[in-house]
Amino acid sequence: MFHPETIAVVGVSLTNDRHPANVIYNKIHLRYPVKVYPVNPRGGFLQSNRVYPSIGDIPSAVDLAVIAARAEFVEEILKACIEKGVGGAVIVSGGFAESNRTDLQKNLVCLAREADFPFIGPNCLGIYAPNRFDTFFLPGERIIRPNPGSVAIISQSGGVLVDQMVKFSEQGVGLSLAVSIGNKALIRELDLIHHLDQDPDTRVIALYIEGFEKNEGRLFVETVRGIQKPVIVLKAGKTAEGSRAATSHTASLAGDYRVFSEVLAQQGILEARNEFEMVSFCESLSCYHRPISGNIGIITASGGHGVLASDACTTHGLSVPQLGDADRAGIRESLSERLRAIASLQNPIDLTGSAEDDDFVAAATGLSQVPGIDCVILLLLPYSPGISSDLGARMSYIFRGQNKPLIAYVPHHEKYRMLIEGFELNNVPVASSIDGAVLMAEALRRCRPC
Repeated sequence: MFHPETIAVVGVSLTNDRHPANVIYNKIHLRYPVKVYPVNPRGGFLQSNRVYPSIGDIPSAVDLAVIAARAEFVEEILKACIEKGVGGAVIVSGGFAESNRTDLQKNLVCLAREADFPFIGPNCLGIYAPNRFDTFFLPGERIIRPNPGSVAIISQSGGVLVDQMVKFSEQGVGLSLAVSIGNKALIRELDLIHHLDQDPDTRVIALYIEGFEKNEGRLFVETVRGIQKPVIVLKAGKTAEGSRAATSHTASLAGDYRVFSEVLAQQGILEARNEFEMVSFCESLSCYHRPISGNIGIITASGGHGVLASDACTTHGLSVPQLGDADRAGIRESLSERLRAIASLQNPIDLTGSAEDDDFVAAATGLSQVPGIDCVILLLLPYSPGISSDLGARMSYIFRGQNKPLIAYVPHHEKYRMLIEGFELNNVPVASSIDGAVLMAEALRRCRPC
């Protein structure tokens, strides 16, 4: 289902090019290296391409069917897919359990289970596989596509998933796979987690969850505990109002959030409290899998930024320990002569706006060798005159040999792209805010060993 060579899009319109099925078909046909077939009972032609009356009329094997037809027609379409020997389906169509039409959804599940036929949905966007294919019924020119990477996202909500993709792109987090499961009538989070645990392209698994079936939450925790990759959970339905909204959205049972959250923490499963934390955690854990105790060293060119970072560290349960006399003396000696008299080396190390690349390199080299520091946060202001675009790559090289995580903060603007890429190309996460950098460190402290 995630590596199809042929796709059939069922439900295309011969008169309305904005129909969801047409959007999906056109996008796959024009953008992706798979063979795609349009299906409509009337047959005919769509943009000079033959439209097949049924999926059974397609002359070749079909790996994946994308179904975007009215709910009452989906069961018959699914039967045709099974008879054809299709590999699986994405059911985009809505109008099932989320609309209190549970009978229609149950019929699909019974049919699929009897035939051992996998499908995702209904009421979903389906699958986005970078550079392979995309079943989202969103125009290609409107989708923000993160670069290929190592984070996989599973989401009950298509809208939340697309919004996270925007945030991932802004933050430079790459995707291996994104799956919108909607009502998750058949394929659920646990099925996808098992698959992704074996997927060589995925290093981090992130989930947006609205609710579970009865007793499924316990099974979820037990399953994730045995997964060898970091798993990050963003849980919705935390309040009575949110639970009610979740039920009407994807027919989910939100359950007791407080108990679920406490169990996640006990088992070392990382919970993101909001979308912002989700992005920060994903970026950090896609770069580093080794947990830290939480003793943070901070290097900055601005005293104010150092204070803000120290406060944020304390708020998130991280420590900013003072450096010993010998450590401070060693770092001071390595700085340029004009900076020795003005730099503050208490931790945060404030090199001031007069620092140049060599001063940052010297301070980072010294701090990376302090035994009591197990992670360094670097706060860079690229408008400082002494900082060059090469600094990101130079700093990354230092920490590559020290086995200590380096996390950078650089304002995200196109002007500073070269500096940011110097870090990212060397697998160092770069936050767009001080809080984001601290959250990346928190993720390393809270995650269990992998």
